[in-house]
Amino acid sequence: MGTELTDGNRKIYMVFNPVAGMGRIKNNLADIVEIFTRAGYETTVRATGGRGNALSIAREFNRKEYDLFVCCGGDGTLDEVVSGVMERNDRTDGEHVRVGYIPAGSTNDFAMSLGIPSDMSEAAKVIVNGRDVMCDIGGFNKDRHFVYVAAFGLFTDISYTTPQDQKNMFGHSAYIMRVLPALLKMNQMHPYHIRVTSDDRFFEDDYAVGMVTNSRSVGGFEGITGKHVDLQDGLFEVTMIKMPTNPIETNQILQSLLQSDLGHCSLITHFKTSKLVVESEKELSWTCDGEYGGAHEKAVLKALRQELCIRVPFDKNEKLQG
Repeated sequence: MGTELTDGNRKIYMVFNPVAGMGRIKNNLADIVEIFTRAGYETTVRATGGRGNALSIAREFNRKEYDLFVCCGGDGTLDEVVSGVMERNDRTDGEHVRVGYIPAGSTNDFAMSLGIPSDMSEAAKVIVNGRDVMCDIGGFNKDRHFVYVAAFGLFTDISYTTPQDQKNMFGHSAYIMRVLPALLKMNQMHPYHIRVTSDDRFFEDDYAVGMVTNSRSVGGFEGITGKHVDLQDGLFEVTMIKMPTNPIETNQILQSLLQSDLGHCSLITHFKTSKLVVESEKELSWTCDGEYGGAHEKAVLKALRQELCIRVPFDKNEKLQG
């Protein structure tokens, strides 16, 4: 599955989000380019200019001219890049855009799942010294993709409603400061009435939160997507959480999530599937990879098996399963 890079005239096209993760990229850009140059790459660097810009760049860049498309930013920037890659007209020729990822956001959930270092220079070394693997991604309705999580319900909007200046000042702690109060008051909130259809089941009930994931962490919290996550099996991990009615049930939910023991809490439904249809009487607001995914009465989510070609460390390939 891996592909080693060959010697010769090699080129990298790198797009970066200058405001992601406290703007750390600004202090690391020269080091990153130097690492690429020493490895024999000519590097073209381009900063994003706002929401949707990375998507347009990834969709339109000249793949035949460059060996690698490198994304530097948070999960939202990666989401745009992958979406742009999936929308390319040349995907039908059997070739995949080879993506390198330098995490520079506040949480970097997908990078953590792949074993990509949080240190930006070390992540750059992975791009030139690592290997290609094919990972699953998700299709959302007919017009959107997501890399590792699509979710609805209570506090799932925190990632995209937290002001950028708070993210820059506090990093991951900015999310914690907003999530914890919401979790503790979970039993006081109103549930969503949901109908769920998967590969082999149908159920209908009131739920507080629903997550469709292909990751070992969400919002920087490891383990809350369950055990035995495989990023290449063509299956989502689905976690549906019923609304607790009292603080004791709230505590049971939190303990199950924190201990990755999702099968022993009666308020949590957890399973794997390649396709999921979520329907509600009123429009549900969704988040995809930490960005607003729109409001929908019906959402169809499909696991697209091994559609993303991405660089990972040679000594961390065991991260993809387990």
